[in-house]
Amino acid sequence: MAKIVIIGAGLTGLSAAYHLELAGYTDFKIFEKESSVGGLCRSVIQDGFTFDYTGHLLHISNPYFQELIQKFIGWDELNLIQRRSYVYSHQTYTNYPFQTNLYGLPTDVITECIVGFINRPRSKSNSNFYQWALANFGYGLTRHFFAPYQSKIFGYDIRKVTADWTGRFVPTTSIEQMIAGAISDQTDTVGYNANFFYPKTGGIFSWVNKFAKQIKTPINTNHCVQKINLKQKTISFTNGQSEKYEYLINTMPLDLCLKLVAPTSNLDFTTAQNKLICNSVINFNLGINRSDISDKHWIYFPEKEFPFYRLGFYHNFSPLLTPPSCSSIYGEFAYVNKGRNWQHQTLQLALQKTKALFQIAPDQILTEKIIPISHAYVIYNFWRAQNLPKLLNRLTQNQIYSCGRYGAWKYSSMQEAVLDGQTVISQILKKVEPQCHLKPLCPTMPTVMS
Repeated sequence: MAKIVIIGAGLTGLSAAYHLELAGYTDFKIFEKESSVGGLCRSVIQDGFTFDYTGHLLHISNPYFQELIQKFIGWDELNLIQRRSYVYSHQTYTNYPFQTNLYGLPTDVITECIVGFINRPRSKSNSNFYQWALANFGYGLTRHFFAPYQSKIFGYDIRKVTADWTGRFVPTTSIEQMIAGAISDQTDTVGYNANFFYPKTGGIFSWVNKFAKQIKTPINTNHCVQKINLKQKTISFTNGQSEKYEYLINTMPLDLCLKLVAPTSNLDFTTAQNKLICNSVINFNLGINRSDISDKHWIYFPEKEFPFYRLGFYHNFSPLLTPPSCSSIYGEFAYVNKGRNWQHQTLQLALQKTKALFQIAPDQILTEKIIPISHAYVIYNFWRAQNLPKLLNRLTQNQIYSCGRYGAWKYSSMQEAVLDGQTVISQILKKVEPQCHLKPLCPTMPTVMS
């Protein structure tokens, strides 16, 4: 038996384990269903090409997280990159974000976007994302970008989604910015991801793996949870093993966790587990025997002509992610409740469109890697907004602390995942061992940060 059990060795689970050890606490175990750690922050090396489980970029703003990165990796092992991202629509590449960069679009589109912004409805009842976009950006920007793009990336009706998730993810604009971005090509970058870090070698998993190696406690891989018994405080695994606990830290997707919790006389999560909705993503990757595919980092595709919502280029994150004189492309399309035939047909269309867009000949493709991701983007539906806090609180009352991107059912960055792990350990140690204290590192701002 371990007093504290951690389910999942993704970033939040690894962070929880690390911070327990940092506090000098060792009565815990960590279990991971896969054969390796990292969760979705993993990378695959195939035929000399490195592909992530979709593009993962390091956005570093918290001083404590900065210190961890400096301690475990070192700034010399990371590239500091100024974003080159674009939107492709109306057969034109415009700088991202769309709402501040209309230069190059057809005149009628620019006019519709600017006039729509000026005349946008000022209603305060922005109950769903579509209404929120109209109120904040107007009809033209909503029609040409926000509505089609978010419908693609969610794979879900945006009128059934709240705008609670927008925050730092959707930059604002002004009439001055729009006019300046319509009459000339703006070089200034806007948004939280204007600059980012990326490992020079090994893909995103390289830094996650270094983080995992700081943990002295063995990580039990190939342990898939089969059942959680709240009354007996026991976790059963599909390999026949079981583990008792006093406090459980869950970082697996919340909907899956609830399905595994055995109902009791006063606690049944059957309704909740079916109301938590997320989409799935097919991540396709191509290794190409050509060096001039693109000089961009990634491109957004709002139009229906293209089934994918984004394409990215790993060789522009680091030239060491491909063999010499080669390029690589990753793409993503999303869906909710679509069958295998639909997935297969959409994948074939996505590959076809990608090859045509960049004029890639069949003999130039050196390798192809398809990565299906069952839990990708959490859908911020209205049930979530009304019930998630109460649901997480009920779990906490039963000594289950569900945290991280999927455990807490939210959007979050790698930085936030690590900080979530630190936060949950602070909460639990106050109850388990009040004399234990985390030993925070002294926050130091690296000189490379802007």
